[in-house]
Amino acid sequence: MIIRVSDIPDDGLTFANVGEFVAPYTDRSWRLDGVRLNVARDGDDLVVTGELAATVPLTCGRCVEEFPIAIRVPVDVRYLPRPAVADDAELGADDLDLDFYDNDELNLNVLVETETTLALPMKPLCRSECRGLCAVCGVNRNTTACSCETRAPDPRLAALRDLASRPHH
Repeated sequence: MIIRVSDIPDDGLTFANVGEFVAPYTDRSWRLDGVRLNVARDGDDLVVTGELAATVPLTCGRCVEEFPIAIRVPVDVRYLPRPAVADDAELGADDLDLDFYDNDELNLNVLVETETTLALPMKPLCRSECRGLCAVCGVNRNTTACSCETRAPDPRLAALRDLASRPHH
């Protein structure tokens, strides 16, 4: 959804209907469940505040099973008009919530996707007590019990395995 900055009224715009966002994510398996965004002008700047709710399928970092995660994302972003010339300005801590808009247009789909992506866990787990995969046979230890040793022997030590059983001279 692209909005024209110059068309935003003085009292701002509010978006609260998920149906207004047609294909907000490039990955079609992601689903926008709820949206409440307020877009207000502050001089040439734009301030977008509100909240997003989404469901995203992820892959567990331990057992490699896919699972859906429900995300609630607070949104508080300031947009500035993109400078005509790129400069090598150093960003400060206060600049991390800044972004730019181009040609008097703001793409809210990009905002929705970016904020949702930033809210995803770095190491997703299907559940906190996930037992992961067996390091020996590769079975998902959440669904199948295996009788493998808890720790596979180091293959670099295979030559030493039967050293104790050899006769000593």
